[in-house]
Amino acid sequence: MSRDPTARYLRVRYAPAVPPPDRMEGPIAWLRANLFSSIGNGALTVLAASLVVWAAYSLIDFAVLSAARPDGDVTLCRSHPQGACWPFVAAKLDQFVYGRYPVDERWRVNLAGLLFLGAVGLLVMAPRSERRMTLLGVGLGYPFLAVALLGGGIFGLPPVETALWGGLSLTLVITLFGMVTSMPFGILLALGRRSSWPLIRLLSIVFIEFWRGVPLITVLFMGSVMLPLFLPENVTIDKLLRALIAVALFSSAYMAEVVRGGLQSISKGQYEAARALGLGGFSTMSQVILPQALANVIPAIVNTFTSLLKETTLVLIIGLFDFLGMIQFALTDSAWAAPTTAITGYFFAALIFWCLCFSLSRYAASIERRLARSRTGGKREMGGA
Repeated sequence: MSRDPTARYLRVRYAPAVPPPDRMEGPIAWLRANLFSSIGNGALTVLAASLVVWAAYSLIDFAVLSAARPDGDVTLCRSHPQGACWPFVAAKLDQFVYGRYPVDERWRVNLAGLLFLGAVGLLVMAPRSERRMTLLGVGLGYPFLAVALLGGGIFGLPPVETALWGGLSLTLVITLFGMVTSMPFGILLALGRRSSWPLIRLLSIVFIEFWRGVPLITVLFMGSVMLPLFLPENVTIDKLLRALIAVALFSSAYMAEVVRGGLQSISKGQYEAARALGLGGFSTMSQVILPQALANVIPAIVNTFTSLLKETTLVLIIGLFDFLGMIQFALTDSAWAAPTTAITGYFFAALIFWCLCFSLSRYAASIERRLARSRTGGKREMGGA
């Protein structure tokens, strides 16, 4: 019996696997596919990288290499005309944080800040089943406690006029008040705009469109300058209270549109499923629709809060010295006249605002990831069942 001549061409064992070439996978392949796929893309990549390196070096040189040490004095700032004047920030730091708040009573501001951090930690660590009640308790209790601490006049605390409030603490007070008030009012306005009752729907639409059509700076100016003209002579409203009300009304209108977008993203099947389970209108909205709608618009909610934090700097026009206002006020001190004093102050303000906004966005991202994991887990359990 003759041997098959094609047997020599048949493979009887598999060849060992080898990794793909570097031009197909790995960092070199990624660079070639995304940054150097053509001559034009390569040139733009080199140009962009050069600009980034130049900007990073200039920033490091200004803030660190050529900067005056924080423990120095104004003579160091004048001898370092190309670097940051950190002694100015160190000398005025208390003023930037507390404003003109009495020195002997600043422990109350510190205590209010620690209580806020504790409230945030409580919300983060609370079990999911108790998180809603915890949020409600913190949202209703902390603002009153903070106002009592800062304003005084009760519990044996000496009163401190709001005209003395300022700095970063005032910025956070206005921002937190706007967040706490805009969320529930925004939800009510969004529900009112989708209401089947014509009068409620019309009033909600008029309110939202009016406040969204007016700049915040105009609202603050009207509340500070024009409102007292319509009040009796013996009636006065605190300037900070007027600013807080203006910020709350303004931010509520924008929050209402954000929540309305989330409500529109919920399909009709969710309403029908809730009715099939025997849930009423209030239970359907509070337990089925709103949790899903708010989860869908978390990025937009955080964007609104971030804008609110940055827009608090506008209160300077009505005589409230917030964080940026105190920096501008400190720049009027002729004893700290130096080439880079103003730039350093604004750079420090930008750094603090960036840290606050970045922390807010990271916290929102963690909430989104937690919600995504809970949804995925729920789907897996349903699939396994």
